Amino acid sequence: MTAPKALDTPHKPPGILGPDYRTATLGILLVVTLIAFEGMSVGVVMPAIAKDLDAFDLYGLSFSAFLIASLFMNVVAGLWSDRRGYPVPFLAGVLLFVAGMALAGAASSAVMFLLARAVQGLGAGASIVALFVMIARVYPVEVRPKAFAAVSAAWVVPAMVGPSVAGFVGQQWGWRYVFYGIVPLVVPALVMLVPALRMGSSAVAAPGTGPRSRPIAMTLAATATAGGAGLLLYGVDRLHLHAASASVETVAGLALLVYGLYRLLPPHALRFARGLPTTVLMRGFFSASFFGVNSFIPLALQEVKHFDTTSAGIALTTGALGWSAGSFIQSRRPGEAHKRIRLGVGCVAIAILLCLLSVLPGVSGWIAVPAWIVAGFGMGFGMTTVSVTAMKQSPVNEQGANSAALQVSDQLGSALSIGIGGALMNVIGHSSAQIATGFMVISALMAAIALGGVLLAGRTR
Repeated sequence: MTAPKALDTPHKPPGILGPDYRTATLGILLVVTLIAFEGMSVGVVMPAIAKDLDAFDLYGLSFSAFLIASLFMNVVAGLWSDRRGYPVPFLAGVLLFVAGMALAGAASSAVMFLLARAVQGLGAGASIVALFVMIARVYPVEVRPKAFAAVSAAWVVPAMVGPSVAGFVGQQWGWRYVFYGIVPLVVPALVMLVPALRMGSSAVAAPGTGPRSRPIAMTLAATATAGGAGLLLYGVDRLHLHAASASVETVAGLALLVYGLYRLLPPHALRFARGLPTTVLMRGFFSASFFGVNSFIPLALQEVKHFDTTSAGIALTTGALGWSAGSFIQSRRPGEAHKRIRLGVGCVAIAILLCLLSVLPGVSGWIAVPAWIVAGFGMGFGMTTVSVTAMKQSPVNEQGANSAALQVSDQLGSALSIGIGGALMNVIGHSSAQIATGFMVISALMAAIALGGVLLAGRTR
């Protein structure tokens, strides 16, 4: 008698916390959490830093220094990862980040603190790009959505507890220990990532041969992009004060920016060509629309609706929860990528329009809370899908360059929208009624950007 034939069972993809990937996953998540905590904590202790270092203009300059340095290093680390593998740029990035944290804690002047922020930006930029490449090369294709979702989720805890922890540490021991406290936590992350780093050293893809694989040209393009972004934002911020000279700075910055982006982004990205070029640009649409409003919600709720600081921050916390939920759901529900991207950016557009209502007379400011849960969900669902799709559309030897392009699109989108929003607010004014008007104008502009993303999502196929 013939034994019954065993039934075929569907293959179940391994989990990111399974035996083969657990250590690498925990190491990656710890590194991302530390970088995220730094980003969420600096603003809380900035008043103490400005007072201690006698530099009350430090707010904008410190964030700009971090952003520009990170933009530049995104590209350099992407090239490095494609040509030599991800271990060296990752280790260099982590060491730079730690050095920047230590330098910030020891800063005795505004100049030294700005230098520390730039070093932190170099380290964060290199580490994040190398981590993207690490995920693409360590995890199999069917596991990557879960890995990228976990990276997005790693921002949630810092977003929720980072400001309060930093405030407590700063109050009890001083702002310097907010920076010092992160340094020793890097050691266990590096230990956990040793196997993944060894794998990267032995599995280097053949260098790319396209225009984005030329180190000198790409480094110049990164310099032009970072410098152009800084000059453009500086000019835009001064337009209402010195229109003539600021116009020259704005135009020059825009020219440098276009020159750099033409070489940093995938071919034909500035024309929104189908596939990878538009996929990369969608990252910028998401970041510009979401963070362009996110940055002004606490200001609007405090100055227009008279919320206290804690209450005004609740909307941002709930946005982080929505982001986590969106990332979780996208990793477990299959679907066509362009439809998922459209749904994500559509949620952001709807949420922004709802949030706009929060400053109207007779409307409760608390409407911003459910609105920002929807916005966060759209970001978690759509942004993670963009990352996964871009890696699928990338040849192996261009994964580093395209990871860097995603980061450039992301950071430029948020930086430019926040900078332009701040300039609009300065032009409109800073009284309660003027802030309400400015918030509505900014929200309308960012909603239009998100709706543009809805229309362009189909071109990601």
